[in-house]
Amino acid sequence: MKFTKKQIDRYSRQIILKKIGVIGQKKLLKASVLIVGAGGLGSPIAIYLAALGIGKIGIIDKDNVEISNLSRQIIFSTNDIKKSKSAVAINKLKKINPDIQVQSFKKKLTIKNINQIAKNFDLIVDGSDNFRTRFLINDYCLKNKKILVSGAISKFDGQIYTFNFSKKMSPCLRCFIPKVPTTNLDIDNCEYEGVLGTLGGIIGSIQANEVAKEILGIGDTLCGHILIIDALKLTFRKVKLNKRSDCYCNGKK
Repeated sequence: MKFTKKQIDRYSRQIILKKIGVIGQKKLLKASVLIVGAGGLGSPIAIYLAALGIGKIGIIDKDNVEISNLSRQIIFSTNDIKKSKSAVAINKLKKINPDIQVQSFKKKLTIKNINQIAKNFDLIVDGSDNFRTRFLINDYCLKNKKILVSGAISKFDGQIYTFNFSKKMSPCLRCFIPKVPTTNLDIDNCEYEGVLGTLGGIIGSIQANEVAKEILGIGDTLCGHILIIDALKLTFRKVKLNKRSDCYCNGKK
């Protein structure tokens, strides 16, 4: 891959970093990332990954833009109300960075379609808002040894965790929450509990940062840890997450 002058100018502030350079920027441009959910988390994730130069970005979201989304889902504007979230998002990403490929999936992610959609992406970023989808993504990535960067927000709190299933010692979501909750599986927590608009930007930006580190192979990722953020107290706690011996990821059923 040979950079054009425009690409050199676009990515110059990253290329001059010793830990990235030309080789690292090529890794970003060759990478493919699927973002699940174009909401409060998916919006900043998508914007930053496009700006970084991730070569292929897919966005899956079945919903249309609503006015209540606009306080936190920063990729959308008032003129986008009633339009498909995934379609609007990829059009915005094309304007941010014409170098990249973008793909929209206006559908719900299910056990029937996840392989067909996710198999062509190197890494999955979970910005979903319900437990059913989070566990579905976790189990798929574990089975297929993909990297998963997941985040969640509610009220004034957020958390991020990275699972690199190509590593034998990586825990999974079930090590943290052993069983899928049996109630409110598909409920958007933000709708019922509320959320501070800026929190999606904080958590989503860190998720995008984790994606970049995993692709580049630099720094210390959150694999094996959970980062818990309290936006009111402005505290960040990095908690060790061990792989459970009785967990699904250890071959237990």
